Amino acid sequence: MSPSKSQKRAIRIAGCSGGFTDRSTAITRMAGDPEVDVVMGDWLSEMTMTVHGSGKIKNVQSQNGKAQLTLEERKKNAMYAETFIQCFEPAIPNLVKNKTKLAVNAGASDTELLAEVVVDLLEKQGAGHLKVAWIEGDDVTGQVNSLIKKGEKFENLMHGKILEEWGMDPICAQAYLGGLCIAEAFKQGADIVLAGRVADPAPVIGAAAWWHDWRPDQFDELAGAFIAGHLIECSSYVCGGYYSMFKDLIKTGKHVNMGFPIAEVEHDGTFNIAKEKNSGGCVTVASCASQLLYEIQGPLYYNCDVTAELANIKMEQIGEELVRVTGVKGLPPPPTTKVGITAPAGFQCEWHFFVCGLDIEEKCKITEDQIRYAMGDNVKRFSTLKFHQNGSSPIDAHNQDVATVDLRCFAQTSDPEVVRPDVPNGFNRWCLEVFLQSAPGLSLSNDLRQIVPKPYYEYWVTLFPQTELPLRVHTMWGDKKVTDLGAPKITKEYARQQQSYETASPIDLSSFGETVRAPLGYIVAGRSGDKASDCNCGFFVRHDDEWDWLRSFMTIERVKQLLGPEEYKGKPIDRFELPGIRAVHFLLHDHLDRGYNACSNYDTLGKNAMEYMRAKTVDLPKKFLDRGRI
Repeated sequence: MSPSKSQKRAIRIAGCSGGFTDRSTAITRMAGDPEVDVVMGDWLSEMTMTVHGSGKIKNVQSQNGKAQLTLEERKKNAMYAETFIQCFEPAIPNLVKNKTKLAVNAGASDTELLAEVVVDLLEKQGAGHLKVAWIEGDDVTGQVNSLIKKGEKFENLMHGKILEEWGMDPICAQAYLGGLCIAEAFKQGADIVLAGRVADPAPVIGAAAWWHDWRPDQFDELAGAFIAGHLIECSSYVCGGYYSMFKDLIKTGKHVNMGFPIAEVEHDGTFNIAKEKNSGGCVTVASCASQLLYEIQGPLYYNCDVTAELANIKMEQIGEELVRVTGVKGLPPPPTTKVGITAPAGFQCEWHFFVCGLDIEEKCKITEDQIRYAMGDNVKRFSTLKFHQNGSSPIDAHNQDVATVDLRCFAQTSDPEVVRPDVPNGFNRWCLEVFLQSAPGLSLSNDLRQIVPKPYYEYWVTLFPQTELPLRVHTMWGDKKVTDLGAPKITKEYARQQQSYETASPIDLSSFGETVRAPLGYIVAGRSGDKASDCNCGFFVRHDDEWDWLRSFMTIERVKQLLGPEEYKGKPIDRFELPGIRAVHFLLHDHLDRGYNACSNYDTLGKNAMEYMRAKTVDLPKKFLDRGRI
């Protein structure tokens, strides 16, 4: 489906994966649609990158000096996203039949090896004519170590500390690449482009830039494709997944088999969001707004290729399951890109007790006090020791499960001996030995797998100069050409702190009339998510006349109140508005206890923060409530 230069119809790009656990039928389904030009997918996360990056280092060390392994032998310890193969292999016939191109970031820390595996699979299925390319440049371990020696401080984006304050020894570093490298691979004739840690929306940038033959300085166009990629890179999230208004889908029977999204990106960067035919889910302004608000960090959204300005974005329902998005402005990219530096942090494990009945808080307290007493001075051997009461026990519960609370004891340490489950004086023993003196209604978990210590990693997010990226496109056909790509020629420096403000000319809340005390989420939808240890939370309303109330009501102080004294961490909170989608966005700096890899909380990805706040009661205008709750 290679376009001619005069062809200006929109390219149709399908999103088939939002992570390594997504549905394995996705590529097959979307490549089965002859109207889809390119299928893209995201298989990586901060968690997978730390696992793959550290695993690759171990593989290299263990292989040092040994004979060259065969492809089958190397596959046994591969550090690419193995679930991609489960999705890709059955889709090959549809890719061939419809001449659909594919661009994914499933390479992780073994992109070259994945390219070899894909070529092998294609040949075995009689599809060896499909051309495979892979992207190099995200592994910047050597460059980071070199810059450290030259005095680079690598200030953390979340809390501003410098790397030497971390107190850990980095073992690998992975940079986020843009999408123009993928465009170059397509221009060279690739049918399948495999990348490592490109930014999640990068395959859409690459596909659109290739299709429309955009120059690197067409920033408005690139920014539009960037946001289109952001909307579809999380698979069905934009089609009703993780959606505040999910009950509407249950009413219509569309809550199962949610469709995968399609971005129709036009030559000027404006785009529509559509959905897989004959599938569940939805595509509405609200579902698209929900996904937009996920993982952004301010009115500017940065990428290696372009900076997208979001303040004037607009969304319009132009058909059933069809939303048009306009108003995205493009600016030059920064001279830097995000890089994640991984270091081994130690070991973690946890015990779970199940508590039932009255006086739950006191029962949890007596258990915690007894365990800490049993540990004595050994408490100092833990870097983290936390007790979590998960849930509450209602009076007159309709069954015993509802009345049961999970008391979690979570431990992290750099000392492996203190968490070995077989030692007579360690974490396992201290938790167990208090059982016979515990409070009534407390029982032990019969699943002891989580008491076995596992290594965990910490992830340091910082900035890396694009001029230091070893960016190359490798083709796997013919003479296996290697193309070096330079850093962007036009860049712009941006302040580290994004614009943050309270609303202009707030409206007196009393002017909205009679109020009713009710959960905020009865009339306000929202979405939250993580960027390392930052947590972003976007609130939006359904109707135009509710916008003035929302922007006046949702202040930084209000967010602190909704979080409450135990959840608000005392860290800075940024605020900005998106009037085109009736939304207010807040960035909670360093809210998530070191991010997913090391987080000691239940909400490791920040995805629960919004629903926690939507369940808090506030004074809502009755006239808005009378329309019916979300």
